[in-house]
Amino acid sequence: MTLTLRQGDRHADRVLDVVRRGFHEEGNDLVTRSWSRCLNQYQLDPGRPREPVIIASSALQSRRNQHADVIECARYEMTTLYQQLADAESAVVLTDTDGVIVHMVSSPEFAAEAEPMGLRAGGMWGEAEAGTNGMGTCLAAAHPISVRREEHFFSHFTQLTCSAVPVFDPSGEIIAVLDVTSRSSLMQQHVLVLLGMTARMIENRLIDKRFSNAHPLHFHSRPEFVYTLHEGKLAVGDDGRILAANRSALFQLGLQSMDEIRTQRIDDLFQTSLEDIVQRSLSSSFHPVVAYRANAALRFFAVARRPASDAAVPARARAGGAGTAPMVAETGTDSFRAPLRPVAAARAPGIRTFKDARLVAHLDTARRVVARRTPVLLCGETGSGKEVFARAIHESSPHSEGAFVAVNCASLPETLIESELFGYKAGAFTGAQRSGRRGKILQADGGTLFLDEIADMPLELQARLLRVLDERQVTPLGTEETHPVDFQLVSASHQHLPSLVREGRFREDLYYRLAGIELDLPPLRDRTDKRELIHDVLKDEGGSDCRLGEDAERMLMACPWPGNLRQLRHVLRSAAALSDGKTITREHLPSLVARVAPSPVPAYAALPAASEPMDASAPDAAPSDAAPAVKLNPIQANERQVLLQMLEQHRWNVSNVAKALDVSRNTLYRKLHKLHIEISPPD
Repeated sequence: MTLTLRQGDRHADRVLDVVRRGFHEEGNDLVTRSWSRCLNQYQLDPGRPREPVIIASSALQSRRNQHADVIECARYEMTTLYQQLADAESAVVLTDTDGVIVHMVSSPEFAAEAEPMGLRAGGMWGEAEAGTNGMGTCLAAAHPISVRREEHFFSHFTQLTCSAVPVFDPSGEIIAVLDVTSRSSLMQQHVLVLLGMTARMIENRLIDKRFSNAHPLHFHSRPEFVYTLHEGKLAVGDDGRILAANRSALFQLGLQSMDEIRTQRIDDLFQTSLEDIVQRSLSSSFHPVVAYRANAALRFFAVARRPASDAAVPARARAGGAGTAPMVAETGTDSFRAPLRPVAAARAPGIRTFKDARLVAHLDTARRVVARRTPVLLCGETGSGKEVFARAIHESSPHSEGAFVAVNCASLPETLIESELFGYKAGAFTGAQRSGRRGKILQADGGTLFLDEIADMPLELQARLLRVLDERQVTPLGTEETHPVDFQLVSASHQHLPSLVREGRFREDLYYRLAGIELDLPPLRDRTDKRELIHDVLKDEGGSDCRLGEDAERMLMACPWPGNLRQLRHVLRSAAALSDGKTITREHLPSLVARVAPSPVPAYAALPAASEPMDASAPDAAPSDAAPAVKLNPIQANERQVLLQMLEQHRWNVSNVAKALDVSRNTLYRKLHKLHIEISPPD
């Protein structure tokens, strides 16, 4: 991986020439400024590379201990990023603020080849030691950067390309640098975007970890972006003071730094109190509720929860019972992990909505069968409330003191679902956590395992799951050790599993193992408590002062609701915004007015998966004359995330995004349309 002497001399001459001429050569200004620092400040010679600087193992361990929480928050996200890149000749690297590599994920082959250059744990990559490079220059410039091949200061690095972004702690200070180093010679804009997304996830995890005693508050101006990477996130103390915020929160609130927000309370930012927004979030089953910006005409959608540390308080202190409150482990989309929260927080909304006679009867049936540990299969259209019903079953089961662990089989990439379900031991694969990882099945031991969208589980994993259900033992990846497990199984699907069995797309033996009893949940249009639900949801979305006119209520009652509760929530959310505090009329329900001769949608219709966000600006839950939603493959889903991130960064200016990607606007518009991204800017 070295250049010939002549090539090295030419590279050194070019670096010296560019710096002497005052950076007039076209190129990366951050790079040429770095070259100048290396020459004039660090007294480095581009023609005389230094030996790699590797710190002692004891010093490395000391640094790792100092940054243990950052490394813990970064491990899984780095592994996910490495799998997304799918490049065996690359490494995902985390350094501390001195440029020392404290964690790295790569293939063994690439790691062995790069080790002589110092690309290993303990290697120092600050500019003073390694010259211009992604990690060191990112630290020096405090800015994302790509350093391609000949842009490195030293010639022996010119067969590498480094892209790096800073990682900020909750106080707004740089705490680490996240880098991807590879042999690629291509533009690294997409890698920088992926790195930026990963850095945000690490920062959000760090807020959760360092402020576990605070109330987490998630918000965005667009409801579908809550619980995604683009959300604003606050950590709020019991007294309502803001303790921490992520960068998206500062951007959306129009603030420049953490110093500005730390002096404020939640009622200084929003027209609400902490207790009010927590209670409204609880009542809405933790769907986003409306919150207005204080002293400004800006509307946000927010969710607030009790502190995660509350789960450690004995249940006796909260509910008069003994033991410890169970925790809810949620699996979100595309590597985003929602924080653990007490299952007690989800209890009230689930019970509150069960006023329909069939649901009450189903719940009574479920209580009886789960007492004998019979598996339950829930069937129903997308958005009909299967997870809420599953939580109610858990609360009524002998396993209610254990965890409720929900896994959406449709939202996990096939490459991750096996390790997510079964776990793995230390060193099971490249990038695996040193301590190993407990899978969802082991997390559910003593509680309830909820497998949502079970029809989307790959066939090869269905066989492994069947064996676990039969033997009640699980074997993590990379080991032959088995662990006994005891849990209540609840599964759900909006697809008709017997039809999939006949088509060979679902194992018949697994179907009969899941369907100890099969319960069909009624769609919203058939529920007898529809009127009460409409008024309850309207109160959550618009507040207690929001009222329905008679004509609007008749329209809502007559609608077939193909999107069920999810669609109802979006329709009423939009109506509350359009009515602006006045009585809601037909004019405030444009998506329903535009519907022509609606017809009931059959059970298990082809609707978007429950894990896919619904766009509030589009006709809610897709009108009957719209094309059915297309499920994106993992590559397309990744592209969609990258484009959404870039649109957010460029304030939804398509021209600027096209320029950043070096493509025409027409090409970008075609890509946006293909990936189902609306081009109108957010509210």
